[in-house]
Amino acid sequence: MTDNLIEIKNLAFSYGTRPILNNVNMAMSRGKVIAVMGGSGSGKTTLLRLIGGEIKPSAGYVKVADQIVHQLSRGDLFKLRRKMGMLFQFGALFTDISVFDNVAFQIREHTNLPESMIRDLVLMKLQAVGLRGAYNLMPAELSGGMARRVALARSIALDPMFIMYDEPFTGLDPISLSVICNLIRRLTDALGMISIVVTHDVQVSLKIVDYVYFLADGVIAAQGTPQEVKNSVAPFVHQFVHGEEDGPVPFHYSAQSYQKDLELENSVA
Repeated sequence: MTDNLIEIKNLAFSYGTRPILNNVNMAMSRGKVIAVMGGSGSGKTTLLRLIGGEIKPSAGYVKVADQIVHQLSRGDLFKLRRKMGMLFQFGALFTDISVFDNVAFQIREHTNLPESMIRDLVLMKLQAVGLRGAYNLMPAELSGGMARRVALARSIALDPMFIMYDEPFTGLDPISLSVICNLIRRLTDALGMISIVVTHDVQVSLKIVDYVYFLADGVIAAQGTPQEVKNSVAPFVHQFVHGEEDGPVPFHYSAQSYQKDLELENSVA
């Protein structure tokens, strides 16, 4: 038994002949907010799918609570998933049932608790995200920020060991973004779980996270505390963190020299 609830060792994954992750190593312990950052296509969401056992690695492994995920039987994998939470990018609420029933859904599916206890648990989770008074609303009646908070209440309904967040700040106004950001930090501390936050929002997320893994070209290009990542001299990491328009990701799309293009235009004319 180790102190790390999640261990990722020499992890590799490819879609066909296209490599996505290569020799990735991570360790995550309880009570920590872990950010996974990187450009589009760097393998961040694929990493979440590997942790959840949706796909299997081509090499290495993900170990959760001392269980190697891809080696589990279907039944054991489903048992382990009940201890995981997931917050999708836009909440992914069930549109035809109320806020209350959205949060109650997995409690009803995975337990035999009486409705009176389910009611108390749902209201408790909604109270934690500040939306107990909205329990009878429908998803269409919620703002984007409220929908994200309801989804967060749903993700903690069964008191998971950890929650995976796939771009939780996308499309939120500054107030809602701050609310979600602070809720992630507070719930992580209060429940003693792990929060794995896949995000592009550097400045906001670095205020709440304990540790950062930065993926680029399928490998960990940088890792460390928020301050260590801010101070990274790795060119792509520096460009990404500081939002510079030119660098390893160039401003100009690859082309022949401007002078040659002008000469070609003149010769045609």
